[in-house]
Amino acid sequence: MAEEQWCGIPSEDVFTLLNSHPDGLSQDEAEIRLTKDGYNEVSAKPEHGPIYRFLKQFASPLIYLLIGAAVVVFFLEHYVDTVVILLVVLANAIIGFIQEGKAQNALESLSKLLVPEARVIRGGMSSVLQSREIVVGDVVLLEAGDRVPADMRLFYTKNLRADESILTGESVPVEKKEHTIDTGCMAFADQKNVCFAGTLINQGQGRGVVVATGSKTQIGRISEFIRESKEMSTPLLRKLSHMSVILSVVILVISALTFAVGLLRGFETVEIFMASVSLAVAAIPEGLPAVITISMAIGVNRMAARNTIIRTVPAVETLGSATVICSDKTGTLTRNQMTVTQAYAAGKLYELTGTGYVPEGAFLLDGAKVDPLENKALVETLRAGVLCNDASFRGVDNIDGDPTEGALLISGMKAGKFYLPRKDIVPFEPEERFMATLHEKEDGSKVIYVKGSPEKILSMCISQFNGKDTGPVDTEGIEHAAEQMASNALRVLGMAYKDVPGDVERIESEDIKDLVFTGLQGMMDPPRDGVMEAIEKCKTAGIRVIMITGDHLKTAYAIATKIGIETEGALSGKDIEEMSDEQLKEVLKKVSVFARTSPGDKLRVVKLLKEMGEVVAVTGDGINDAPALKTADIGISMGITGTEVAKEASNMVLADDNFSSIVAAIEEGRDVYSKIQKILIWTLPTNGGQALSIVFAVILGLTLPLVPLQILWLNTVTAICLGVPITMEPKERGILERPPRPPKEPILTPLIKRRVIFVSLLIVAGAYLNFFTKLENGGSLDAARTIALNTIVFFQIFYLFNSKSMYEYVFRDIMSNRIMLLGIAMVLVLQMIITYVPAINSIFSTAPIQAADWLMIVVVSSSVFFLIEIEKYLHKKGYFP
Repeated sequence: MAEEQWCGIPSEDVFTLLNSHPDGLSQDEAEIRLTKDGYNEVSAKPEHGPIYRFLKQFASPLIYLLIGAAVVVFFLEHYVDTVVILLVVLANAIIGFIQEGKAQNALESLSKLLVPEARVIRGGMSSVLQSREIVVGDVVLLEAGDRVPADMRLFYTKNLRADESILTGESVPVEKKEHTIDTGCMAFADQKNVCFAGTLINQGQGRGVVVATGSKTQIGRISEFIRESKEMSTPLLRKLSHMSVILSVVILVISALTFAVGLLRGFETVEIFMASVSLAVAAIPEGLPAVITISMAIGVNRMAARNTIIRTVPAVETLGSATVICSDKTGTLTRNQMTVTQAYAAGKLYELTGTGYVPEGAFLLDGAKVDPLENKALVETLRAGVLCNDASFRGVDNIDGDPTEGALLISGMKAGKFYLPRKDIVPFEPEERFMATLHEKEDGSKVIYVKGSPEKILSMCISQFNGKDTGPVDTEGIEHAAEQMASNALRVLGMAYKDVPGDVERIESEDIKDLVFTGLQGMMDPPRDGVMEAIEKCKTAGIRVIMITGDHLKTAYAIATKIGIETEGALSGKDIEEMSDEQLKEVLKKVSVFARTSPGDKLRVVKLLKEMGEVVAVTGDGINDAPALKTADIGISMGITGTEVAKEASNMVLADDNFSSIVAAIEEGRDVYSKIQKILIWTLPTNGGQALSIVFAVILGLTLPLVPLQILWLNTVTAICLGVPITMEPKERGILERPPRPPKEPILTPLIKRRVIFVSLLIVAGAYLNFFTKLENGGSLDAARTIALNTIVFFQIFYLFNSKSMYEYVFRDIMSNRIMLLGIAMVLVLQMIITYVPAINSIFSTAPIQAADWLMIVVVSSSVFFLIEIEKYLHKKGYFP
């Protein structure tokens, strides 16, 4: 039976249904149930072992081709080449294995929330047990400071409040009561007579009978959500996987055709087989995975410097492609610190500046700064909030006690210091809706200060303090002020006092009457600093922000409106449950605020957004966020206030809990993707040029311009010295002002495909021109191949400058990347070694060449630089897509 059903059953009937008793189960019965139902814990057993997860990393078409190439090269006795290729494959497998291993940690973190011990009544005797031994039907005693060990239906409460923020996102402790709730099915946030496993008892005492343990608790259900949520592939990984399949098929087909054509043209079997292998080696960009990984790693470091910690490397790019950010409210968009923002006294409505638990701020009246001490009624309102209060100030942003009382304490401290010795207290009771304290004044007389709901306070007042003397209660004015505050999603409390003789030592509830009304204070959990600016930047970047919270509907809508989230109204979790998937998809197109939601509601919204073609980022800090964090394209948790469950389920952690840091992360993510495109636009045509030089030679029956070892040299040296420096390129201007890439946009855009074809053919033409020119002029085959090798290398160097930007001219920033210049210098040195060192010549089939050869190499290869810059100009003018 679900908890919402237990809510509507009288507690005595609950015991009957559970075959239990207020004095608890007998020890024998408890042991029988423990044997039958198992321990009260959340299973964290991974679905697959480490060997399976490691082997799964090799399931990629490009990896298959690389392994196949390594095998072939090994049998050709090129052992160094074999080792290089296999090291790249192994490095990628290890990185993937480590990342996937983090996924199961979310389940393990859930089990840590179940407290090790709890006080239980069995057979009429109270005893302390390990929480894992608790069974359905056990009676558990709760008091302030306890963490609830299981879901339980309460049958006795005394001033009981529970902090359920890790489940619901609400920053205010929830009042708990034992009374039966008549409402039918409801969100668990509204189940006031049920305490949930993992939540914290804030104050008071209570007793409850356990109705669910282990995986059947709310935490257990979230565990199942996480287990069922697939580890979704990111957009980049999906695109790279698709490209790998296409590239693999193309390489295999071309290699096979080359081998067949070669045999038909009369090539020796061994010779044409070597040519086909060299073609495969030339075409496979074996350095591409490593360079992309390096690019992401650099992005990780840059994000860390901007308070964003990346837990899974592909998340670097994914955030840059996000089209929707689904954010929790409490602690993410807001500070999770209640703050008094308005005060009403003597007919005047004041605004209070400052946020959080920092006793700094001003009092504004009609927009002008005023001295709060000038209005004696305001002073008494603030004094009542400070003295009728159990919270204590421990330092900046550090309050010990209830958040609401902390807010009242801070508002009073903004005006000054208020202290009178406390003599007695009438604690807050949900039924009474007020709290009162007795204090002794300096002259020996005494005063009672009272705070509570405005309606309750007004009902107990006979007069109102106007700052000078007392007069009739302005009920209409007070109610209007309270309604105005409530319309701004403020939680409103009324303040009053009563002077009593000095011989009064104790007060009771019945003494709290004939009060003097002083004023109202309205408080809210305010937006975090910089959130409004961050949301505005998201709009500029074409990213939609959706709020999904467990807080109240009016509060969520008011906060969303205040911080700039565009929405056509707001919906509750109950509204979501009543909609079909198609109906909810239509709603998601225009509504951006969802309140009183359950983990299942949030998960459903994220899944539907993904079905609608959105790239979804989800932010959150509580347990309730974990399933959606794991399911989203990228999950973002809070580093300071975030629970371990949320962190383990996320891809990224905000070290400063600041939503604004997401904007910086988006910029870095877009920059990473831009660099990956630059890597592709440089790597694919340079590899293609090498491959086509083999294909054309076979088809035309010509001498091979390169041998396999020279091709592998090209791939290795240029990928490291020229490919890696692209990742160090500075960010392009205005990258955050561009709209998000369409989710379905292929990683190989029309521009990249055009460049690949054009540059590949240009490299082949240039290499053949210099190769055959050398042969016709009487040069040796090794010398001609050396010229072809250096021609291709210089083509790659000149084209590297073009690749600094896909669309912009590079003349103004041609020297901006010092790492690139260093890489070019290293390549030139290595080319001198392979060309002029005799020992290396014999290994790589190269030979020294003359100065005139170098001049021809530079003249021919530099053509690519000027032609691509002209192509950029034509693209800007609209001649090319």
